[in-house]
Amino acid sequence: MDLRAYLEARRAEVESALERVLPQPPDNPAVLADAMRYSLTAGGKRLRPILCLASAEAVGGDRAMAMPAACAIELIHTYSLIHDDLPAMDDDTMRRGRPTLHVVAGEGMAILAGDGLLTEAFALMAREPRTSDAAVVARKLRVVGVVATAAGAIGMVGGQAIDLSAPATLDADGVRVMHGKKTGALIRASAVSGAVMGGGDDDAVAAIDAAAAEFGLAFQIVDDVLDVEGASAELGKTAGKDAAAGKPTYPALYGVERSRAMAAECLDRATAALERAKLADSRLLDIGRWIITRSN
Repeated sequence: MDLRAYLEARRAEVESALERVLPQPPDNPAVLADAMRYSLTAGGKRLRPILCLASAEAVGGDRAMAMPAACAIELIHTYSLIHDDLPAMDDDTMRRGRPTLHVVAGEGMAILAGDGLLTEAFALMAREPRTSDAAVVARKLRVVGVVATAAGAIGMVGGQAIDLSAPATLDADGVRVMHGKKTGALIRASAVSGAVMGGGDDDAVAAIDAAAAEFGLAFQIVDDVLDVEGASAELGKTAGKDAAAGKPTYPALYGVERSRAMAAECLDRATAALERAKLADSRLLDIGRWIITRSN
């Protein structure tokens, strides 16, 4: 199976699983259920859940064991996009090729939908996979901790706080720290969660974590380049917005050519990390190559 077919197959699995995880009316008020579903089913690359599943496969595990964590991470990612798009944050009106949730449902309902998605993510990880196997329960608990750390104040939320407070004052190291939290932390958590739920040993988990850190950096670099070069219709969101707002980006700091070279260097370091753990023949490196060559 080539990479495109692999990504499509895993994406279809994720989409099918996501259909089943959200609470439905009458338990969940219909207006809230609709708002949560609007953003969750808006499409997207599903990179994070696919990375979670691929990491489980890479360590020889059953990806079905990692699917609840994969779906939970996509719920968290979707919540973060809803909140990032709010007028109080990035004030975006288009996401994944259609109006953002606060434009459609109002700011209050968008906030509640994000809150609901975040909370349901942890309920899902606590609940699934259902098992009395103590070893699997221990893996689940570890994954909950990994994801919570990545999503919280020292991870994604902290990165957003830096971005919201004084982004124009950041130097190159500051930009890397900000994006390591805002973007990279959840990408790392996705890969680590899959490796843990797949039963990987400590060396394998550490290698996948190191590689995923490079994937996260490369993803942000390429995102910044596409924000300069891409068209809004192709990206599915407003192009050029960061530059117009005066936010520091990798192309602004290094130029487009050097930024692309930096993304390629990330892949080299990820390759070395996986090779040391004898994981270089997994799908993970294919996903890393896709990250730096993608057009949206």
